[in-house]
Amino acid sequence: MNTAVYLSECSPAFPITNTTQLLISVTSIEEARIALENGADIIDLKDPSAGALGALPIEQIQLIVDFMCSELSPIKKKISATIGDLPMESELLLRHVNKLATTGVDIIKIGFFESDNYQPCLDALQTVTQVGLKLIAVLFAESNYPTSLIKAIKDAGFIGVMLDTAKKNGLTLMDYYSEIQRAEFAHEVFKHHLQFGVAGSLKIQHIVDIREINPTYIGFRGGVCCANQRKLALDVEKIKAIRKTL
Repeated sequence: MNTAVYLSECSPAFPITNTTQLLISVTSIEEARIALENGADIIDLKDPSAGALGALPIEQIQLIVDFMCSELSPIKKKISATIGDLPMESELLLRHVNKLATTGVDIIKIGFFESDNYQPCLDALQTVTQVGLKLIAVLFAESNYPTSLIKAIKDAGFIGVMLDTAKKNGLTLMDYYSEIQRAEFAHEVFKHHLQFGVAGSLKIQHIVDIREINPTYIGFRGGVCCANQRKLALDVEKIKAIRKTL
């Protein structure tokens, strides 16, 4: 398996900072433009109609990356993208990661769906982190994971962990994780010197509570869309309000 990596020259990897950043998930150049103009720090590329971490077509990702790295986008921001809702099969994940890496995105997000053993996937993905590719593991609030998993993610060379929801059914991360559980999870991630992202159908009213755990970034899609529906268009006023609250 060829594990060549094509790193973006558009922007650096996520810095570890005490300032919580704003991640907005977008589906097109126009949505990327809206997110950029209204204060997003991270432009996240995914298809909300294709699952929790639905992947955009590779050609669409390339168009958005090219736009953001061009003179049409003078404000350089970080770009993340997801490989899609894939089963935990090592060769499958590695193939999709390498394909996505050719687009020049800064960060690749990988969903950790149910599995009896995550280690084969982590071992395979370590072959690309060792040559500089930056990966984030997305863990889901509905799932139970081994207590050793976050350390294993760190040992495999991932730069961060994101806590999200897999089922987009109206429930939010706050419905699954209590204040104490959120703090414990954050502590475990930061203990291993990983960046920590939080998402999961969050809305503006959740920001105050989420900020208590000082995540590296907070991700939004449905909460910044018309009628809070993640498959609808972005709502500029909601993005502005969240940016102001952060």
